[in-house]
Amino acid sequence: MTDTALKIERLGAEARIARVTLNRPEVRNAFNEALIAELTEAFKTLGQDPTLRAIVLAAEGKAFCAGADLNWMKAMAGYSWEENHADAGRLAEMLWTIYSCPVPVIARVQGDVYAGGVGLVSVCDMVVSLESAGFCLSEAKLGLLPATIAPYVVRALGEQASRRYFVTAERFGAAEAHRLGLVHKLAADEEQLDHKVELLLSAVLANGPAAVRACKKLVQDVAHAPITPALRDDTARRIADIRASAEGREGVQSFLNKSKPSWLA
Repeated sequence: MTDTALKIERLGAEARIARVTLNRPEVRNAFNEALIAELTEAFKTLGQDPTLRAIVLAAEGKAFCAGADLNWMKAMAGYSWEENHADAGRLAEMLWTIYSCPVPVIARVQGDVYAGGVGLVSVCDMVVSLESAGFCLSEAKLGLLPATIAPYVVRALGEQASRRYFVTAERFGAAEAHRLGLVHKLAADEEQLDHKVELLLSAVLANGPAAVRACKKLVQDVAHAPITPALRDDTARRIADIRASAEGREGVQSFLNKSKPSWLA
C-alpha cells in the first residue's frame, strides 16, 4: 500500500509546472475520503501560487481512476441521508476546486476511467489519453446516478452523448471520447502520451501568464451565459483591463517590435 494518496512535484528549472499524481495504484486510484481531501487541498494551494503556469494531473498504475473505492462504498452503504449528503458534498467541493483552479490543468490519462473518474477528467482544461484507455459512466449499473460529476461531464461530453452514456452505462473507448470532445489528443503509447502533454505545456508557457488565467476564466464565464448587454459590456471591460495591464502592454509592444516578451526570455 502507498503512504499518501497523492504525489506532488514541481517541474522545470523555474518550477513553473506542477505534477499531481494519483498514487493509489493498488485500488486503481479509486476515490476515498483521503484522496478527495488531498486533491481538494492540493488544488486550493496550487491555485494560490502566482508563479505556477500549468498543472499536470496524472496517475500511477494501469488505471487513471476507477471511481469510488470499494471499502469506501461499503462504509457508505450504512450512511444516513445526512451522512450521504455531506459525503457527496466533499466530492462536489473537490471537483469545483479543480474546475475553478485559475491555473490550466492538463489530464494525462494513461488508463481506464470509470464513474467519478470521468468527472475528474471533465474538470480538467485539456485531456491527453492513451488510445487504449476506456471510459465508463457506470453508476446506473449500481442503481446510482452520476449526480455530483454531471455539471462537468455534460459540459465536456455534450448533452446528447451524456443522455446515452448516463442511462446505458456503456463503456466507450478513447477514440469515441476524442470524437465527442472529452479528450483533446490521443497517444499510441506512454512515450507519445508524455510528448503530447509536453507540447501542450509548451504552448501554454509561450503565452502571457496573466492572459492564460484570464482566458480560462473567460471561457467558464461566457460558455453558457446569454449574450446580453451586460455580458457584452463585461467582455469589453475585460479586454480593456488586460490591454491596460503591464503584461498586455508588453505583449503588444513585443509583437510590434518583433522582440520577445519577458515570459519568453
